[in-house]
Amino acid sequence: MRRIAPIAILIALLDQLTKFLVTQRIDPNLPVVVAKDFFRLVNWGNSGAAWGFFQNSNLILAVISVVTLIVICIFRRSFQSHLLGSKIALGLIAGGIIGNVVDRFRYGHVVDFLDFSFRGHHWPAFNVADSAICVGVGLYLIVTWCDEHRPHQSV
Repeated sequence: MRRIAPIAILIALLDQLTKFLVTQRIDPNLPVVVAKDFFRLVNWGNSGAAWGFFQNSNLILAVISVVTLIVICIFRRSFQSHLLGSKIALGLIAGGIIGNVVDRFRYGHVVDFLDFSFRGHHWPAFNVADSAICVGVGLYLIVTWCDEHRPHQSV
């Protein structure tokens, strides 16, 4: 937990700071164009999960998130937490979960603000917490795969 908790706290604080700035400075009806036809800053509430699945399921998703966080804490040793990469991944995932759960209880939805599109294809808006969760899951999969394919010394 010594490395996981500080990473989780840092991610959750960064996520909440960015969302605070967005909610204070960006009108939900007036996106800020950063790069035309590519990137906008928006202030959108998402009461569902990724890609708008499970809309208006805020409470259920909050409970699932809290349960997931508890499972990560209780079973962290089962997640190869002896490896630095796994500790970083678990910290990113936990911090992202915390950031989004705070939103669900504070606002009744998750604040999404990073909005990308490319050549007419629109990616659903997301936030720092979502990014941390995705990067954490990807890192964990890579670390696990590398550890499983590494030659182990016999004792």
